[in-house]
Amino acid sequence: MKLMDFWILLAVALGLNFVLYLTAFATKTDKLTDLTYSASFIVLAWAAYANSDKTLTTRLLLVMIAVWSLRLGLYLFRRIHKMERDKRFDKVRGSFARFGGFWLIQAVTAWVVLLPSIYVFRASPNVWHPLQTLGLLIWLAGLLIETIADVQKYRFKANPRHKDHWLDAGLWSHSRHPNYFGEIAMWVGIFIFAAPSLYGWQFVWAALSPLWIAYLLIFKTGILPLEKSAERKWGKNKAYQSYKRHTSVLIPLPRKG
Repeated sequence: MKLMDFWILLAVALGLNFVLYLTAFATKTDKLTDLTYSASFIVLAWAAYANSDKTLTTRLLLVMIAVWSLRLGLYLFRRIHKMERDKRFDKVRGSFARFGGFWLIQAVTAWVVLLPSIYVFRASPNVWHPLQTLGLLIWLAGLLIETIADVQKYRFKANPRHKDHWLDAGLWSHSRHPNYFGEIAMWVGIFIFAAPSLYGWQFVWAALSPLWIAYLLIFKTGILPLEKSAERKWGKNKAYQSYKRHTSVLIPLPRKG
């Protein structure tokens, strides 16, 4: 894989998201957004894999990305199909530029997060390294945590008795956002899995992957806005404030006190 191929993959991500964005904007639907995000990972990973040597490492990495992408895509599509709309887009859905800006970031994010994987496909190593075992285990742990957290959240919200209440059971009794912890851990695991294939400045560019996804999930689309929303809903509720004081914000830990 040549350096130019990195930019070709970015162009593929931008093109895929732009075409489907036009459909989403024209029909004013939110059902394509998250589905396109997860699909972008499969498309880019497969394109990079197709130009690689088919080694154990590249095959396994493709499976890791595909498993995560399919699980997340199906979960998010099922959720939005039930919700009908995503409240995040209520103020921008009618604006071609502002709604399109979200899709632009989505396309670039898929490319940035896949940088370590692209380097692996480019190198196509055929010798197994102990760091790959560590990365694989961290990826698997992150995937399991994210999956369990999503299932617990989906079942909680599906119960009418839980309306207007926060989730504080299961993994959510040890972290206020265990799904995001699992997501970040998973991409950290893939970065470690890719480390033996990285050289020089490649480490710096590849490190953007876990750093970027952590930044987005903590400060932009995840924890920070959700914490503000929860505070508006339950800020005066003593039970919620107790839950907040005694429960880790991200990393699952034993409850304080």
